Amino acid sequence: MSCHRGDSPQVSYERALRTFQHGDLIHSQEAAAEGYRRFSPSAPQWGWKFRILEAESLLWRGKYRDVLTLLDSPSTPSSPDDVVSVITLRAIAHARQLDLATADREMSELEKLCSGMTSSACGKAFQGRGLIALAQNRYPEARHEFDRSLILARSNRDRFLESTTLLNIGAVALKQEHFDEAIDFSTAALQIAGELGASDVALVAAGNEGWAYYKLGDREKARKPLADAEQLAERLGDVFSQGNNLTNLGYVYMDSGDTVQARQSFERALALAQSENSKEHMLNAQRVLARLALLNGDMDKAAEAAQDALEIARQGGNHVDELYPLLVQGQIASRRGDRTGAEKKFNAVEADKQCPIFLRWEAQHSLARLFENETRTDAADREYRIALATFESARADVRHVDFHLSFLTNGWRIYDDYIHFLIARGKTNDALRWADYSRARTLAEGLGLLGRNPVIEPPPLNPQAIAQASKGTILFYWLGEKQSYLWAITRQKTILLPLPAAAEVDAAVRRYDKAITGLGDVLDSANADGRSLYLMLVAPAKALLPIDGKVFIIPDGSLNNLNFETLLVPEPKLHYWVEDATVASASSLRVLAVVRASEQQQKRKLLLLGDSVPPNEQYPALPKAAIQMESVARHFAASERQVFQREQATPEAYLHSNPGDFSHIHFVAHGIASRLTPLDSAIVLSKSSVQDDSFKLYARDIIQHPLRAKLVTISACYGAGERAYSGEGLVGLSWAFLRAGAQNVVAALWEAADASSEQLMNIFYDELAKGEAPDAALRAAKLSLLRGNFRNPFYWAPFQLYRGGN
Repeated sequence: MSCHRGDSPQVSYERALRTFQHGDLIHSQEAAAEGYRRFSPSAPQWGWKFRILEAESLLWRGKYRDVLTLLDSPSTPSSPDDVVSVITLRAIAHARQLDLATADREMSELEKLCSGMTSSACGKAFQGRGLIALAQNRYPEARHEFDRSLILARSNRDRFLESTTLLNIGAVALKQEHFDEAIDFSTAALQIAGELGASDVALVAAGNEGWAYYKLGDREKARKPLADAEQLAERLGDVFSQGNNLTNLGYVYMDSGDTVQARQSFERALALAQSENSKEHMLNAQRVLARLALLNGDMDKAAEAAQDALEIARQGGNHVDELYPLLVQGQIASRRGDRTGAEKKFNAVEADKQCPIFLRWEAQHSLARLFENETRTDAADREYRIALATFESARADVRHVDFHLSFLTNGWRIYDDYIHFLIARGKTNDALRWADYSRARTLAEGLGLLGRNPVIEPPPLNPQAIAQASKGTILFYWLGEKQSYLWAITRQKTILLPLPAAAEVDAAVRRYDKAITGLGDVLDSANADGRSLYLMLVAPAKALLPIDGKVFIIPDGSLNNLNFETLLVPEPKLHYWVEDATVASASSLRVLAVVRASEQQQKRKLLLLGDSVPPNEQYPALPKAAIQMESVARHFAASERQVFQREQATPEAYLHSNPGDFSHIHFVAHGIASRLTPLDSAIVLSKSSVQDDSFKLYARDIIQHPLRAKLVTISACYGAGERAYSGEGLVGLSWAFLRAGAQNVVAALWEAADASSEQLMNIFYDELAKGEAPDAALRAAKLSLLRGNFRNPFYWAPFQLYRGGN
């Protein structure tokens, strides 16, 4: 970009400024440099404005040495605002290079200059003071300065300054580990940036959102915004943001087990940081390279990187930045057998009053494992409980229900190690109690079965009593990193059975899921995975399973996506397990216990919605919908049913029908499973307004309307959900209805065929009319299809019954 020869300095400057605000940093830098050359000799005051804009473009690109070189001039601007801008840019550049003492001196000068001034320049100065306070972990001070900046931004109607200030308030929330709050502020900044076309602000906001999602345990949702932000930063020449997002993206790769991509990401970030002498990013990259080398077993490389990171942190005088490399050094010492040195470093991190809570529970977890390896059993048990209490305290601070779901991922390894520790010491009942406490937490809290405050000791459980009240055998699974377990529970006893590690189970489940959702007949082909999964997961407990009896599966991990009824029993003749047992899924022992205790008689009343008007071409009419609606309705007298069909079948019709008054709720419609945001899963109905999404009955709206229904049936594709969260299980439409209070939910694990669904539902309701329980009625319907024209599990097996509580 260049200045036009006939332009005035003001026109040229405003054009360059718009280029900067749109995020085209390289061209705004070039345009500002050319404007300085053209106008500085004849209009020195405009020369300084161009020079300041050039420096600001360089600052945003992460070129801090170039900023200081450019502004190293014996002359000073004549405008007070320009003086403030020059000092602000110099101070931030010094701070980014961890020269915090110089930055503080310059910022003290700014406080005097801005006394009584209300310009946007002082808004930027306050923002600069906030950035330096943030770099020194002085969070209340940083927030105070950003609030001052926000006031001036809004009073001057400076929307660009408002967006960057909101961005930085979100950064404070990130540092304070208030990650849901960070997302709120980043989203607000992103909205303004979109209105202004401010690409660089948008990419930083997106990157901050991605990092917040990562820290909230949602690595899957974090990946795309981080990757997109990194690529955009590279195109815009924003070295600072590119390095930051490369490092953060590397964390996602590392935690996903992709160590090759993680290393490449970290090494690129380090190279960028070194090229610009960005000590902050050198520190971030080195400390995580140390962690990655540790995971890969390269102790020498890990030690070198950790020491480099520690020295950079000490040079910058930021004590908190020393804690992460110190923790890694403790983990290295533990791996090398230096247990005294390891314990000393772990204790130093844990006891530090400024230690971030994420590092604190990791230090406590590391101590617990150290004590376990030293056979200091009591100390290990105590430290495991302390680590879990610290983790649960952090979880209790999360506000949004979406993030309650993902947060347990952060503490899963502590739970896994502690359960393995307890089992190794013969405390199998305690292990089951802790395992169940980690399950369905958000669901149980929504149902009032658990408070939001963390507990030191999980509430007592009586597994045999729960099995007796439920009139079935319970199979409770735990998929562990090194060892998995199955607790088989009857009314007489509980036995523990070892299973293979999660990775082996996961691989078999993925292969079998692909087989049963295809059109081939897994029974005819005697599918190896179908047989091996039965032998692995069910056969060890066969002696405890009643003949033709009821079994409740409490799954874990990938088992949430598996319909156990489809497993192949090899003897006496190869057949599906559904032919041997009535199988239902439950979220936890705690939830299952409440169902029988609180079940009460309720007048039969049906709420039936479906056969809706297609809202668009993506969701065509269901040919058998009207037939299924009629079939379900005929099982209830006219006075016992309320039907919304065609144009009347809208989300508003459900929400305004007092759904808590109905014993049975049935939907015949398309379903949408949102993998990245499961509470955006929806039932597709008719449009209720001109709004684009007015035809969607969202899961997040369903949970806001309490239910007492004995049965909710979602005759739709993917009603069960598509994504399983650690501890919580599949989250989608079925989970939403359970959380609203439904006792039983029938929903599909995969795309259900229209013809077979209509036949299955007809038989299902016939069985219910005979007085059969929902699980037995569903099994009878499946057996009828299996023994008729729909032998393939693709047709009869998608629908699964989920038990809940109210």
